[in-house]
Amino acid sequence: MPHDAGGSHELTDVERAFMVNSYEIDILAGVWGDLDQPWTVGELVEILLPLIDRGWIEVRRLAPWISPTGQAGLQHGELVPREQLPAVLEDPANWKYPDNDDWIGAVTLAVTEAGRNVGRAPSQG
Repeated sequence: MPHDAGGSHELTDVERAFMVNSYEIDILAGVWGDLDQPWTVGELVEILLPLIDRGWIEVRRLAPWISPTGQAGLQHGELVPREQLPAVLEDPANWKYPDNDDWIGAVTLAVTEAGRNVGRAPSQG
């Protein structure tokens, strides 16, 4: 059962899908593959915002990255400010994969240090 500063919280299937997506370097659209029923963007935003407000997930934009071997890739980039989140998350375009392979600037979820502990049992000691 997950734990946060406010006590315990058992994740729903949708919350779990968001947490999984936050561990991956995928764009927000990737969460659709982890959902077992249809949801509206508005419903999903109402579920996602509390996870952000608990400090478990951040919303970022993908940025270019170059590996030590010189291969191009992507990484979590700039943080989307909290006051911009409702507009950004309610935009249906941010919940779709782009028509081309250019994902730079796409909305992505990033797990926080607090989020890494969600779902882990407290240590015994």
